Amino acid sequence: MVSRPHGGKLVDRTVRGRRREALLGEAWEIVRVDITFDRAIDVEDIAYGVFSPLEGFLVEDDYLSVLKGMRLSDGTPWTIPVILDVDKSIASMLRQGDDIALFFDGKPLAIMRVEDIYAFDKKLHAERVFKTTDARHPGVAKLSSMREILIGGRIDLLNTVYNPLERYTLWPKETRVLFREKGWRTIAAFQTRNVPHLGHEYVQKAALSFVDGLFINPLAGWKKRGDYRDEVILEAYKALIEHYYPRNVVVLAALRMNMWYAGPREAVHHAIARKNFGATHFIVGRDHAGVGDYYGPYEAWEIFSEFPDLGITPLFIREAFYCRKCMGMANEKTCPHSDEYRVRISGTKIRSMLLKGEKPPETMMRKEVSEAVLSFENPFV
Repeated sequence: MVSRPHGGKLVDRTVRGRRREALLGEAWEIVRVDITFDRAIDVEDIAYGVFSPLEGFLVEDDYLSVLKGMRLSDGTPWTIPVILDVDKSIASMLRQGDDIALFFDGKPLAIMRVEDIYAFDKKLHAERVFKTTDARHPGVAKLSSMREILIGGRIDLLNTVYNPLERYTLWPKETRVLFREKGWRTIAAFQTRNVPHLGHEYVQKAALSFVDGLFINPLAGWKKRGDYRDEVILEAYKALIEHYYPRNVVVLAALRMNMWYAGPREAVHHAIARKNFGATHFIVGRDHAGVGDYYGPYEAWEIFSEFPDLGITPLFIREAFYCRKCMGMANEKTCPHSDEYRVRISGTKIRSMLLKGEKPPETMMRKEVSEAVLSFENPFV
């Protein structure tokens, strides 16, 4: 059966009906805090249960516990701090127990009950979460732009953030119903920020060979320069699913969730989120959520040994290549042939070819997928 939500209960911090109307009126009367797009996406992910068991932004005890031990203060596994930063001038106006209005794009997004106000050490945060303080790391760069004071507390969602991918978006409550309707008892989730090549397809189909269904859940939202645009990823996957997967074994849905490129810690974070969607298994990339050479090639696999109580099974499937002698996709455990027969799949090479308007060879990418990508005038951020 679908997995239990992380922490035992699927969080729902959305507000409807008369209470919403009352809180919307209150939002214009209380302290207003304008938040960034990234924090607004965090608010939605909290409210719709993606970050269960979190009901709001971390208070200091939980923040420090996550930073130092990768668990909430009650022992629940949690690896990426979900925090809200504010200006010192705002923080000086607040007291524990105050209600504040979180505004995004000129309208009230949520009401937040302030449960904690505290300073944080960005250097320590970077060292613990990213294993580096190098400003060239995209996560460190984002962290450095945050303000020095954090506030923690529960939120109530009043509005939503405009979503150009709304027709592709499903929330945990919806996927759990959908998986049950399909009769899936075991579901492997696959997170991606790239268009699919044959290596991705090989990994997904390897997982499908022993589970009931595949949940392909691309990350949408903030990307670093050179990443594929959200709509390109979705169209590429639609082409792959239509031509190369049996009917009714795949669910494709986009998820707007902030990407920190925190390597192994973020791999666990991504697994927890997919557990909340109902997945029983999570496919972990060899360099999952990595960037540059900040993390070892298998660190994202090794970290899962620290979480025997995670509640979702990580799948470690070896990197695939095309073997001309085998005449198909294989990996180091299934192919005995030498490198002269192996076509290594390079995401960098594929990007370079697509940038030039060229189709990668079919030993790397399905032609329907490359055609879908090349149908866009500019497929990259």
